[in-house]
Amino acid sequence: MFITFEGIEGAGKTSILDRLCPALSDEGISFVRTLEPGGSELGRSLRALLLDKRYALTKEAELFLYLADRSQHVREVIRPALERGDMVISDRYIDSTLCYQGHGREMNVERLIRLCGFSAGDLWPDLTIIFDLDPEISLERARRRNLEAGTTVTRGRFEAERLDFHRRIRRGYLALATQYPQRCRTVDASRPFDDVYNQVTAVLEGHGISLD
Repeated sequence: MFITFEGIEGAGKTSILDRLCPALSDEGISFVRTLEPGGSELGRSLRALLLDKRYALTKEAELFLYLADRSQHVREVIRPALERGDMVISDRYIDSTLCYQGHGREMNVERLIRLCGFSAGDLWPDLTIIFDLDPEISLERARRRNLEAGTTVTRGRFEAERLDFHRRIRRGYLALATQYPQRCRTVDASRPFDDVYNQVTAVLEGHGISLD
């Protein structure tokens, strides 16, 4: 099974993954945790370029670097894991491109769907969990996180964008949840951490993944 976690900056998906993955291990579930950008060896180099706000990328250059990252990621990490019978959980995937570059950068979403499908060899998730949160709250969280970690510059490209940019991204995610109800589930990321975690485990249990 291929599961992706999605949401705007600071929505808390990575923190939930930090708690979820040990629980999966305790249940004896064989899985691979990965992320975009940066899930492959090439991707780790691309991640530094893509998240560092000192690089003045055009929106087209940004897009094609993400597509390159994903192509390598699918072929080196995701497909081999799925073929071994492992579950794969990725922190971001195609939907990030559709929402960040499509809605955020206001690029043509239908064209992006075709490009993303091509770059990923038409590998789409079985389940996508979208963490929904007011952008004002999420952006404050993300900027505080980067400030505390000393990564405001090296990981701050999207956090430096204006609030309207993040609002468009949120609208994009909500539109995807409506467009693809068979694979997308939305959780309320404004709730306390334990409540968000319980929402996520309930979604997983609905897809046959039981956690005590």
